[in-house]
Amino acid sequence: MRLGKTTRNKVVSLFSLFFFWGALAASDKASSDIKSDENGAVSSETQISEYILHHIKDAHDFHLFSYNDSEGHRKHIGFPLPVIVKTSKGMVSFMSSEFHHDDSGHHVVERSGVSLVKYHEKIYELNPGAHEIAFDAEHHPTNAHAVLDLSITKSIFGFLVVSILMLLAFGRMARQYKKQSIPTGLGRVLEPLVLYVRDEIARPNIGEKHYRRFTGFLMTVFFFIWISNLLGLTPLGFNITGQIAVTFSLALFTYLITQFSGTKDYWKHIFWMPGVPVPMKIILAPIELLGTLTKPFSLMIRLFANISAGHIVVMSLISIAIIMKSSLGATGATLLSFALSFFLTLIELLVAFLQAYIFTMLSALFIGMAVEEHDHH
Repeated sequence: MRLGKTTRNKVVSLFSLFFFWGALAASDKASSDIKSDENGAVSSETQISEYILHHIKDAHDFHLFSYNDSEGHRKHIGFPLPVIVKTSKGMVSFMSSEFHHDDSGHHVVERSGVSLVKYHEKIYELNPGAHEIAFDAEHHPTNAHAVLDLSITKSIFGFLVVSILMLLAFGRMARQYKKQSIPTGLGRVLEPLVLYVRDEIARPNIGEKHYRRFTGFLMTVFFFIWISNLLGLTPLGFNITGQIAVTFSLALFTYLITQFSGTKDYWKHIFWMPGVPVPMKIILAPIELLGTLTKPFSLMIRLFANISAGHIVVMSLISIAIIMKSSLGATGATLLSFALSFFLTLIELLVAFLQAYIFTMLSALFIGMAVEEHDHH
């Protein structure tokens, strides 16, 4: 089942070219989007920090890069996504291109009798007569209110893409197994990973008796996180698992499956631990109950923090092309920035797999603790 030497070289070359493109596109995007002063230089490192934090947030459209045309007008290259919001006049939908890449609340979109603006990727409905959003000293909107946003944002779009890719890949793999014992094509790449999750994660941590019940969930979690992390390294700028709502949902599924699968012994060890004095049982019960919540919380924070930190570090290295331009020159700063960011992007390939493995391993461990059958002597 080994790939031939020629095939391996093609795969390595393809991945290298792909992530080279990703690092180059991110560098171009950072250079073009960070604001400059009237002399054309970057005004402050604070603006770079603000851009990096803005970059890892969710967005209503895809912005690949920007450039100035022959007349000096700023042009943005990307593609919009559907905006779906619930306003005071009902549901409203349109494409995000209606905002014309404005994220400062200046451009107003008129739909169904309401005025909508986008400020820091949040959509607000202006009060009647207002033409621009205004804020008080505590930065609360004074002439607008937030709407219920059900838009297909970049993270949701990526979520759907990953789901479709998984359905197609594993659906095809399942159909192959009905006709032959050894899959072909992409199935040959996925099979070792499927066997690894089953034999090295699910089986040893949950046990021979129960592991089959939870293998499907563990495989879904592993491949979803892994593919999402890889997608985040592409020039499209996905940051699916860097969104706290996504990691919260994944951790919530692990929590619910763990608690609803818990045996009588599992709950007994939480509320009335055997083998300890009664006063200690009363003290330990709330601590053990709190422990059932801290486990999924750690899953949520670990995945979110590691993926977000990876994106922040990569973008920080890319910003070297701007910060050190005066000392190293445009060419030197760009080459240094690209070399460091490209090297770190290659490390992120390992991190993408590692975070998927850790989340799946800990989920299997928590489930195994819940379904374990204890022997009391």
